Amino acid sequence: MSFEFVKQLPTPEEICKEYPLSAELTARKAQRDAEIRDVFTGKSNKFIAVIGPCSADNEDSVCDYVNRLAKVNEQVKDKLILIPRIYTNKPRTTGAGYKGIVHQPDPEKKPDFLAGLIAMRKMHLRAIAETGLTAADEMLYPENWMYVSDILSYVAIGARSVEDQQHRLTVSGFDVPSGMKNPTSGDFSVMMNSVYAAQHSHSFIYRGWEVKTSGNPLAHTVLRGATNKHGNNIPNYHYEDLNRLMEMYQAMDLVNPACVIDANHSNSNKQFAQQIRITKEVLHSRKLNPDIHNLVKGMMIESYIEEGCQKVGGGVYGKSITDPCLGWKDTEELLYYIAEHC
Repeated sequence: MSFEFVKQLPTPEEICKEYPLSAELTARKAQRDAEIRDVFTGKSNKFIAVIGPCSADNEDSVCDYVNRLAKVNEQVKDKLILIPRIYTNKPRTTGAGYKGIVHQPDPEKKPDFLAGLIAMRKMHLRAIAETGLTAADEMLYPENWMYVSDILSYVAIGARSVEDQQHRLTVSGFDVPSGMKNPTSGDFSVMMNSVYAAQHSHSFIYRGWEVKTSGNPLAHTVLRGATNKHGNNIPNYHYEDLNRLMEMYQAMDLVNPACVIDANHSNSNKQFAQQIRITKEVLHSRKLNPDIHNLVKGMMIESYIEEGCQKVGGGVYGKSITDPCLGWKDTEELLYYIAEHC
């Protein structure tokens, strides 16, 4: 056989029982979920910022970052809802490189999935306990959802996963907003079909069970830019792109039409400092058109304590070991700008 079955991992129920979310924090999550839901259903005019490191590689520095974010949140909470990015799985274009804390709790050591699952859950729990901010994560592996289903308030489905049937069907069982990114090709119709699938009920096989889902009305689009056949990045956050997306929503049987703009990746050509300019342009487009204002619910921004990125083992505290990020000073200024102009 090509598969070597190394060891059986604990079930989500076993991990969650060993590392539970307290009743107090469960209530806090319910409150946060309701506030975020109201944005995506149009009941609230607040703006969402899904913001944080490209990958959550170190518990101490990630929680340090989230604590800084919580202080800003207190100043802007009448206008913004800050959702920290605690991304514990990292998709890799070629399959090589650091794949996130679930694979490698220590980026300089070999993979250890048991330790990784525990590290993932402990980091999320610590961030909530210290700050009251429930987080976002990318659902790279649909079967991992149950390990974190009680602690996440937002889920992203990446550009390489959005066409996958299992991802779409699994999202249809989520009870939190789930952003379906456009594929790397930039095809809006693929993204819209993913949202349609996620918003509707399905029956399928999941973790050895026959399951049936009710559909997720909070599934929505995320524009992250595209890459053409020549390998050139093409942005899709401009006014014309948002207007086109709005028209596509109007032509489909979808509830709660909503979009979040990813300011990095192919939209910025991975030039992290451009996220500031891109965010400001999106806010301007919202002011120009009330329909776009209602459609665009928030931004995704990659940010950490130190700007840029470093190689694994670089040793700089709070600096990304994957894609480059905004530093804290620029992040703080940008969040206050968003609160003033959203």
